[in-house]
Amino acid sequence: MKATLILENGTVFQGQSIGSTADCICEMVFNTSMVGYQEILTDPSYAGQGVVMTYPLIGNYGVNQYDEESRNPWASALIVRRISPRGSNFRNEGTLDDYLKFNGITGICDVDTRAITRMLRDHGTMNGMITVEEHPNLEEKLRLIRAYRVQGTVERTSRSQIQVYPGDGCKVALLDLGVKENMIRSLQNRGCSVTVFPAHTPAEVILEGGFDGVMLSNGPGDPADNVEIIEELKKIYNSDMVVFAVCLGHQLMALATGATTEKLKYGHRGANHPVRDVDEGRVYITSQNHGYVVMAESVDPNIATISHINVNDGTVEGLKYAGGRIHTVQFHPEAAPGPQDTGYLFDRFIERMEAAKHA
Repeated sequence: MKATLILENGTVFQGQSIGSTADCICEMVFNTSMVGYQEILTDPSYAGQGVVMTYPLIGNYGVNQYDEESRNPWASALIVRRISPRGSNFRNEGTLDDYLKFNGITGICDVDTRAITRMLRDHGTMNGMITVEEHPNLEEKLRLIRAYRVQGTVERTSRSQIQVYPGDGCKVALLDLGVKENMIRSLQNRGCSVTVFPAHTPAEVILEGGFDGVMLSNGPGDPADNVEIIEELKKIYNSDMVVFAVCLGHQLMALATGATTEKLKYGHRGANHPVRDVDEGRVYITSQNHGYVVMAESVDPNIATISHINVNDGTVEGLKYAGGRIHTVQFHPEAAPGPQDTGYLFDRFIERMEAAKHA
């Protein structure tokens, strides 16, 4: 079945329908990863977005139950150059196209993803629509596309009930802002017991829970929209709690301490982004998925200093807060997909918790 991708600047791409045939309007972003499409689709940070995969062949190793990063896929749409009709892998349990259909994800293939990506880089992230209508009314569709806004995504992706993952080591309270499962596994693999709380949990519940530290997770959307969560994080900041935050959690802690955030032109999404550790002077290859960034000039040096910098564009990738209790990073040390070069940050989080317990 033929399908059409319409971008909000009026550009139209013709291709073939994959996955669901329902019309889909979302924010179009691109990801430069060569593998990891199932982890990408199930990353809650993609809620409300359609993912353009820059690698030309997607689906070649199929899908399986082990690569899910949350309870269901969150990406609204998938745009690929070519989708493999079958998967070749010893863990393969089905095709990507069937997976998209089963989960109601609209997609399009046989389009020039290189041209789409260059357009998003040149003009910035923009909304778009995938439709299987034979003769869509372009003017009407553009009105709907331009009116779309990603919102309410943290509430949608966060769990509604507290969930406990056992461990014999440090007790960690994890605020689920749209968490990936590998973040929980990364803590459990280091012996931590992890209690995962819904995004709108009052700070007092966490601060009075006998925890050794707080983990603020990744998540979707504009960080500035989360006004109530930011107010609760101010209470955590003003406590003596050890905190480690990633991606959206990093942005929210910055906002809670007076810094500001800004939307990047086209964001950082992929598994090969170089980041420099300022203290070590060493560059790490990181997994990233974000469209917003903390503005360097807005960070009060009496509150925090920049610990990591993006080598490509010089943007803030990490903050180290005065007193040494709080450290936050923009990239994903838990990867999935991507390199695990920065997994050492989980070890440092545990070291800070242990030190606080014996202080």
